[in-house]
Amino acid sequence: MIIIAGLGNPGAKFATNRHNIGFMAVDAIQRRHSFSPWSKKFKGEIAEGEIAGEKVLLIKPQTFMNLSGESVGEAMRFYKLGPESLIAIYDELDLLPGKARIKTGGGHGGHNGIKSLDAHCGKDYRRLRLGIGHPGHKDRVHGHVLGDFAKSDRDWLDPLIEALADNAAMLVRGEESQLLNKLALATGGKAEEDKATPAPKPAGKSHIHQARNNAQPKKLPETGPMAEMLKRMFARKDE
Repeated sequence: MIIIAGLGNPGAKFATNRHNIGFMAVDAIQRRHSFSPWSKKFKGEIAEGEIAGEKVLLIKPQTFMNLSGESVGEAMRFYKLGPESLIAIYDELDLLPGKARIKTGGGHGGHNGIKSLDAHCGKDYRRLRLGIGHPGHKDRVHGHVLGDFAKSDRDWLDPLIEALADNAAMLVRGEESQLLNKLALATGGKAEEDKATPAPKPAGKSHIHQARNNAQPKKLPETGPMAEMLKRMFARKDE
């Protein structure tokens, strides 16, 4: 069994905040894969279903972000699961909007939801970070993460969330590089860097000969000292 926890804050007030991109992601997975309706359990909202032949529990903690681990930890203890069975999806300030990264374990990077998960669930779980961009100064971070996505953000946000839902099987199976490629392509990025155009090869002998053959003969001067000298030379040859 796999638990996929989307992190965010409960209530309509926060529904379209950047900090709630984790909720948005699991909502999309729930719709796409015909999960059960959301119900209340483990201090959160849960939905049950199956992806890639694996039983999956989606959970949206209703404890507010800073206490997310209380909800997720309770679910893990109920099902007797370790951190290897947990996938957390959440917002990342240090990634450009629409970029995604995934890893197992690591630090919390100042994210209070992840601090709480680390405390209640252990640290060796998979973390899917979805970039929301940085406002440029630490004093603006609070307003940025608790601010709503702009209308222009929908150009990358909607394709990102839909691509994640479409390819949730890759997430469950641990096909991480393939998943990141799908997400990058969906948001207008590239799965792989373009190969550099090779430098042109120096011209071979055949090219040099061809260039010489195609060269136009130089026009001889018709007047002046050089012309007179050439006339005398040809005149001698004719005698």
